[in-house]
Amino acid sequence: MKYIGVILIGVLLLSSVAGCSGGALTTREKGAGIGALGGAAAGGIIGAAVGHPGAGAAIGGALGLGAGALVGDQMQGQEQKQTEQQRQIDANQAELDRQRRDLERLRRQGEY
Repeated sequence: MKYIGVILIGVLLLSSVAGCSGGALTTREKGAGIGALGGAAAGGIIGAAVGHPGAGAAIGGALGLGAGALVGDQMQGQEQKQTEQQRQIDANQAELDRQRRDLERLRRQGEY
């Protein structure tokens, strides 16, 4: 019966995170949800050992939510950096291709 409360809290937390999002979840939101569920589960288990599974799940869920959001935020920042770097690489490659075509065109003009 104690674990049903932990599962219910986890489902409610995940539902609230998913419900707040208009579309797909961001990496930050995914991290927060995973952290909240993991924290609630761990807190419920620890709380059950000391006789307060509900309080343990609530505290663990809140701490897990914060920690998961921080980790998710860092991961989202890394994804944004990688996206920008790939955009720059693609732009550089397009410029190299253009210059190669121009160079080849100039070589052909010099031969005639």
